[in-house]
Amino acid sequence: MKYTNYIFLFLTAIFVFASCEDARHDAITYQEPDMSNSIKAIVGKYDVVKSYVDYANNPVFRVGAGVGIDEYVNNVKANSIVNSNFDEITIGYEMKHGAIVQSDGELNFTNVDRLFAATSEAKVGVFGHTLVWHTNQNASYLNSLIAPANLMSNSDFELGTIAGWAGWGNGSTMGVTDNGKGYGNAGYAMWVTNPSASANYWDAQILYSLPLPLLNGSTYNLSFDVKADKAAVIRPEMQSSNYSSDSFGTVNASTDWQRVGLNTTITADDRNRVIMSLAESAATIYIDNIVLSKVDATPRSQIAGSSLNVLKTTSEDEQTIIGSVMEKWISEMVSHCKQYVKAWDVVNEPMDDGKPYELKTGIGKTNKAADEFYWQDYLGKDYAVKAFNLARQYGNAGDKLFINDYNLEYNLDKCRGIIQYVQYIESKGAKVDGIGTQMHLSLTSDKEKIVQMFQLLAATGKLIRVSELDIRLGKTPTEADLAAQAEMYRYVVEMYFKHTPANQRYGITVWGVSDSPEDSKWLPGEQQALWDLNLRRKLSYKGFCDGLAGKDVSTGF
Repeated sequence: MKYTNYIFLFLTAIFVFASCEDARHDAITYQEPDMSNSIKAIVGKYDVVKSYVDYANNPVFRVGAGVGIDEYVNNVKANSIVNSNFDEITIGYEMKHGAIVQSDGELNFTNVDRLFAATSEAKVGVFGHTLVWHTNQNASYLNSLIAPANLMSNSDFELGTIAGWAGWGNGSTMGVTDNGKGYGNAGYAMWVTNPSASANYWDAQILYSLPLPLLNGSTYNLSFDVKADKAAVIRPEMQSSNYSSDSFGTVNASTDWQRVGLNTTITADDRNRVIMSLAESAATIYIDNIVLSKVDATPRSQIAGSSLNVLKTTSEDEQTIIGSVMEKWISEMVSHCKQYVKAWDVVNEPMDDGKPYELKTGIGKTNKAADEFYWQDYLGKDYAVKAFNLARQYGNAGDKLFINDYNLEYNLDKCRGIIQYVQYIESKGAKVDGIGTQMHLSLTSDKEKIVQMFQLLAATGKLIRVSELDIRLGKTPTEADLAAQAEMYRYVVEMYFKHTPANQRYGITVWGVSDSPEDSKWLPGEQQALWDLNLRRKLSYKGFCDGLAGKDVSTGF
């Protein structure tokens, strides 16, 4: 009989969820749910998740959960469920570069130390996630190290004022936004409102006066983030007191933030005004993070905590700077955590979706988020070689180091691409212990491709880890959907065990303890997990446990 049909026999009393509530395993008292005895047998009589792992025949296997630090440390129910059911946890955000590295480049371990205190007491392991990624980075700090010197002050408006700026004409007004309304929904930005369009673009202008004129004959770059409440035109230029100027060209602002960069060559000795004319459009324009720099400038970049002091003149200098920053980050992070963390996602999501045999890149991308930084654009293809070598150097001798990516079961060429990249990394002398496959699935995920993915990964001889497993349902699942979700969880786990040799089975981590609320940033309202929002077991719990056990556990009740 099909697994889904078997579950339907028991779905007579409730819509979806069993209401048994987990607590710490040595003090579990299951609540008596208001449902038929058969439903209680399906979910209520199941033991904790890790009790179904055959550790004797799977010596390196760990069953894990993805959680947040606050969820684990402060939510008593979630903490009890994790400690009872799982061997280790993976922290979704708070161990990443953007959460740890401060604006001066120093590392703040306050949050992770809270975590380690709690996990040590509970004897729960922590999987390190993640050392090198392109998002959740302190990108503003990283970019500041390689940016040319900015000739303007108060150009990011983070003082909450527009001091140094002036404006006039056509009844226009200007000011600073509320905090949180700047680029990337962070900090402040300058706004300018021109109430009506004018035939003369110079009828409404904003101005910034430099303390010294720019060098005649030199080329300068003006870059800034800009958006408007409707399509708008801006004409920036370098102007003299006699109103002669050198134009940077025309900027067409849209309703989305975009980064623009324009060059002009100075043709007079007294160009000392940055002018932006905006009378052509009746619109409110938002401007942030303005940088005026000499194109052939050679400013110094001093890396915090390092003796390195480099002139930024070439891409080789940028490579040196970013390489040193990577070493500072990985060496300090891994060294601090090594007592508690014995495995890491060293490199996360390297492969491009459209070109799955190539690395992702931020080059040419105009809509980067504020926390995006592509290490590979500065260090090249060997960025992962460096990352793995550093993690190996500063960690424990027996640490397991992984590369991790998503959609490997959806795009088998991407799976092959990451395998090829692992081979490349190792050809350069670094060692990769394992490959993580995230597996964010739905009910329509192709089961044959799931099998093929596991077969491809197993053939590498590496440790294989399902790193972020969830199966989304949508916001209004039917009983059939919930039964199918349970069956899919069981299928994935069974195929992992079937196609991955025992000595390569690092483990399976489910991404999130409970379903996501409607306002979540991750799968909002998609009912993807093993527990519901009230931390009650779902039928998917049964499916996952049956997969670990290799049988329908409930037939023995």
